[in-house]
Amino acid sequence: MEEPLVLHPVKLYVYDLSKGMARRLSPLMLGKQLDGIWHTSIIVHKDEFFYGSRGISSCPPGETVLGPPDSVVDLGNTEVTEEIFLEYLSSLGESMFRRESYNFFDHNCNTFSNEVSQFLTGRKIPSYITDLPAEVLATPFGQALKPLLDSIKIQPAGGNTFSRHNGQS
Repeated sequence: MEEPLVLHPVKLYVYDLSKGMARRLSPLMLGKQLDGIWHTSIIVHKDEFFYGSRGISSCPPGETVLGPPDSVVDLGNTEVTEEIFLEYLSSLGESMFRRESYNFFDHNCNTFSNEVSQFLTGRKIPSYITDLPAEVLATPFGQALKPLLDSIKIQPAGGNTFSRHNGQS
């Protein structure tokens, strides 16, 4: 007899790291309107998972130093069990999303959220988030700032670095 299918909700927490400054200053600095500088995380199996300069981390939802998210996007549901998900995260942490792989523009929290969302739901996160680095770099000011911004390492405090071996999730 087959066990009944259990669906788990998957949410995307979206934070504006600029706290509204991007919306006000981007027209002057970049010549185009940006609504925010986005940090994202995935909420599934009662935890918030994100990627930063310390690697993959987790915490109870909304308990990073960033506080409550600026918006929540419903990504759908997943059949992926917590055990399989944690194994998947462990493999990501040892391959694509090692701490030393973090890059502010090219390989960041949004890259991680997009990858995990596709694994869990088959859906990408919104393009206004994933397209932001290219939009910034397409401006002269963005190109001028790239060397400085490439050196930035973002890791919201309040999370535990994910490790399958120590049982944290």
